[in-house]
Amino acid sequence: MTREVGYTIRAMAARCKMTAHTLRYYERVGLIQSVDRGRNGHRRYSDADEAWLDFLQSLRATRMPIREMRRYAVLREKGVDGLVEQRTILEEHRRALEEQITKLKRALALLAAQSELLEAAQRTPSPSYPATSEWEADVCRDKLLNFETSRGSAFATTSESE
Repeated sequence: MTREVGYTIRAMAARCKMTAHTLRYYERVGLIQSVDRGRNGHRRYSDADEAWLDFLQSLRATRMPIREMRRYAVLREKGVDGLVEQRTILEEHRRALEEQITKLKRALALLAAQSELLEAAQRTPSPSYPATSEWEADVCRDKLLNFETSRGSAFATTSESE
């Protein structure tokens, strides 16, 4: 279908804070279905496309694999026939996220407690609190680097509002 109204790929990319390359990729792998085209053949995105792209970005932000997102998109195109399986996908992903959040909150609490201990030790050094050896510092740094490498940078710039 051709239409002259709607957002160009550049405008949609700016609205969704992603690149035109990402939009084309999403279309190529089947996450975005049949974007309307203008008479000149250029893509024209609708407000409904924008809402779908926002949802896809949320899924990516939670580290849902493209393969699962594609499965969800195919089910979405089926309409009512795909609703049960769509819900199952989202519920499974939600449960996995809740588990991850629980683990991250525990890790955050442990880090905060250790930081407070170190701050207290720094204010009032005492012989009962052992200094961190160079070996311990290397081990901690290696563990942190391994954690960051295994998880990517997903948590480096996140902010939560609770």
